[in-house]
Amino acid sequence: MAAGAGSGAQFVDRVVLHTAAGNGGNGCASIHREKFKPLGGPDGANGGRGGDVVLVVDSNAASLLEYHRRPHRRAGNGKPGQGSLRTGADGGDVILPVPDGTVVKAGDTVLADLVGEGTRYVIAKGGSGGLGNAALASAKRKAPGFALLGEPGDEADVVLELKSVADVALVGFPSAGKSSLIAALSAAKPKIADYPFTTLIPNLGVVSAGDTTFTVADVPGLIEGASEGRGLGLDFLRHIERSSTLAHVLDCATMEPGRDPVSDFEVIERELQAYDRVLGDRPLSDRPRIVVLNKVDVPDGRDLAEMVRPDFEARGLKVFEVSAATHAGLRELSFAMAAMVSQFRASLPPAEPTRIVIRPEPVGGDTDFEVKSMGDNTYLITGTKPVRWLRQTDFANEEAVGYLADRLARLGVETALADAGATAGATVLIGTADDSIVFDWEPEVPAGEAAMGPRGTDRRLDGWS
Repeated sequence: MAAGAGSGAQFVDRVVLHTAAGNGGNGCASIHREKFKPLGGPDGANGGRGGDVVLVVDSNAASLLEYHRRPHRRAGNGKPGQGSLRTGADGGDVILPVPDGTVVKAGDTVLADLVGEGTRYVIAKGGSGGLGNAALASAKRKAPGFALLGEPGDEADVVLELKSVADVALVGFPSAGKSSLIAALSAAKPKIADYPFTTLIPNLGVVSAGDTTFTVADVPGLIEGASEGRGLGLDFLRHIERSSTLAHVLDCATMEPGRDPVSDFEVIERELQAYDRVLGDRPLSDRPRIVVLNKVDVPDGRDLAEMVRPDFEARGLKVFEVSAATHAGLRELSFAMAAMVSQFRASLPPAEPTRIVIRPEPVGGDTDFEVKSMGDNTYLITGTKPVRWLRQTDFANEEAVGYLADRLARLGVETALADAGATAGATVLIGTADDSIVFDWEPEVPAGEAAMGPRGTDRRLDGWS
């Protein structure tokens, strides 16, 4: 959502962000050579990793406007490895500052809720760099004539939504005096005027009352039907979700026909209850609330406040008569808000210490692939490792293809195909049904390094190219 052109700097609290992490650099296949020493062994280094795309909570970020203007972000690619064991440089990460309270979504799924300065979330992870032939050398494969390719980085399209982080939310009709009230309570300096919808962005203010310091959000004016998309309310109702306390700011000096504090209160309550259906376990209707009868500096406003006060008190609500213009009643109001915020904070469970749990990958217990019969002697192999190894393989190099075959055999793919009923000449797809690489399975062809030929070739693949 973006504010209108007449509001000065734009405020955006929902954007679609398209991200692409960097690709890993390819490994290098190089042989060390010196005078009188033509074959000094492999010295090809690994490629650098691709850069990540990372969201970081930054207190200096006020909205998501930057990503509304530039929704496509791409991290740097890793550099390829070089000879003489010179590892490729890593691709540069892209760090995206976001406001406190940003929610990251993919469709209807919440991926992350970023609260707290410095909180990080990796949207797209960069690809790993490919291994150079120095890292691939073994006792039998002393000088590999190939290297592994770098892996592609992740791509992700996500929705960023901003939900203000405030203890108290001021809700009410347009021009009820919410902006004036937050300006009087705190050091915030919102734009204020005497026409409806002056406030086009949620304003946050920090208030101190006794030993309690809390934040107050001035939520743009709601109107009847806001929960169904009328006016500005629907776009800003999400900014109330995190608040522990609601303060109804009611205009006691309005001259609009059909308007009075009681009817205004009931309209806003209906809109908050209607919005509950999109919330989970903390509906707005369950939040403690107070009533703030504003503009009692106007004679008619004070008379009306005294008239409607018993009605609200009969509902069990605390009522405060205030004037944002003269600051009358603000001290009592701020201490009442502080008490409610302190009570809520005291009800929270003790903060759990941050623990980092390291869970090693299982050794030997997870085959990490699945063989599925597609009929007609055709089989589909899926799984993280086989698909990853495909991406790392340079299919223009026979030795690299042979190395892939050996890796798959060690993983148990050959045995699994036989157990699934595959016979010689079976069509084997690795990947997905829609995106895969096709092989012809020949079980009589042995796996292992004994089949290697000169560097860059494999005897099992005569006629491959």
